[in-house]
Amino acid sequence: VQLQASGGGLVEVGGSLRLSCAASGNFVEINSMGWYRQAPGKGRELVAHIDKDGELNYGDSPNSAKGRFTISRDYAKNIVYLQGNNLKPWDTAVYYCNAYVKYTDRGHYVREWGQGTQVTVSS
Repeated sequence: VQLQASGGGLVEVGGSLRLSCAASGNFVEINSMGWYRQAPGKGRELVAHIDKDGELNYGDSPNSAKGRFTISRDYAKNIVYLQGNNLKPWDTAVYYCNAYVKYTDRGHYVREWGQGTQVTVSS
């Protein structure tokens, strides 16, 4: 599968952005899709995930995006979206799309990553 992320860029504090990630290629099924982010000098952290049944999971680390970011998904088009509002400087990071993908009917889900898109929040 190829995960193509888009929508990153430079945003002012308090502004909004919408990231998209489209999955393409040959696969049987995608379970959960979602977003992680990695700020400079820090580890990668969960922003939000949504599984095939619509169950949501938001990260809960300090200064997390919970409450300001909303994840959604177009199941027919295999696209996951991340809407971020009231952005803070600490939201600056590379945002990575990921998905758990099954390539054969009897296979296991494989975790795949997109290339990342930079989000910079300026004050």
